[in-house]
Amino acid sequence: MFKLTSLNLNGIRSASSKGLEAWLHTVKPDCICVQEVKAQAVDVAGRFENLADLKGYFHFAEKKGYSGVGVYTRFEPSDVVVGYGSSEFDAEGRYVELRFDTPSAKHSVISCYFPSGSSGEERQQAKFRFLAEFYPHLGRLQQQRDFVLCGDVNIAHQQIDLKNWRSNQKNSGFLPEERAWMTRVLDPAQGALVDVYRQLHPEATDTAYTWWSNRGQAYANNVGWRLDYHLATPALAAGARSAEIYKGEKFSDHAPITVDYDWAR
Repeated sequence: MFKLTSLNLNGIRSASSKGLEAWLHTVKPDCICVQEVKAQAVDVAGRFENLADLKGYFHFAEKKGYSGVGVYTRFEPSDVVVGYGSSEFDAEGRYVELRFDTPSAKHSVISCYFPSGSSGEERQQAKFRFLAEFYPHLGRLQQQRDFVLCGDVNIAHQQIDLKNWRSNQKNSGFLPEERAWMTRVLDPAQGALVDVYRQLHPEATDTAYTWWSNRGQAYANNVGWRLDYHLATPALAAGARSAEIYKGEKFSDHAPITVDYDWAR
């Protein structure tokens, strides 16, 4: 089995202070994709290059304390791709791809952090620009290799993916245009990607949430959203055997999602 975890850290220093590494020693993932590292290379050096015997590879944002993604792995990648070639968004530290290629197969694990539009119209328009240019990137990549993209997508796809869907239909993360983008990405008629959690748990509601607002008693009352995904090419998604969202400890405002894949290595 290949155990793959994804977690929005909301700051690597903060998550580490809340017991993240001890949990990783217990769970023993083969890779963990992290988002919102909120650190620069100088902050990671000597402290966070490795976590729980996993080696980290990162894409840092130019802006201090902002965004940033990484993949920690126990296997040596054949190549590391930092950024996806965006003149606008690569500066924000949103994409790192680890390739694990063999003579017979090309596989990638990607950590990606989609923009949030919740801070206002300017960032919502930036989010729409990201979605518009990221869709063809995924299509081109899928023509070349199989991959799993793990990350905070900042979109709840369906009504069952958030608690209060009726009151959020005009809010970022559940806008019709965002949901339509996800539907397009996941359209099997286009040989598209697979939402691995939904493949395994097609009707889960309250247990599916991965993010809770810090306002009010959202976490205590489980007023959540499912924003964190494993999006896999069909061949790799077919190997998914189990998916768990861990809520036993709180490292962040997001919960880690772990999927066990039956992949030959």
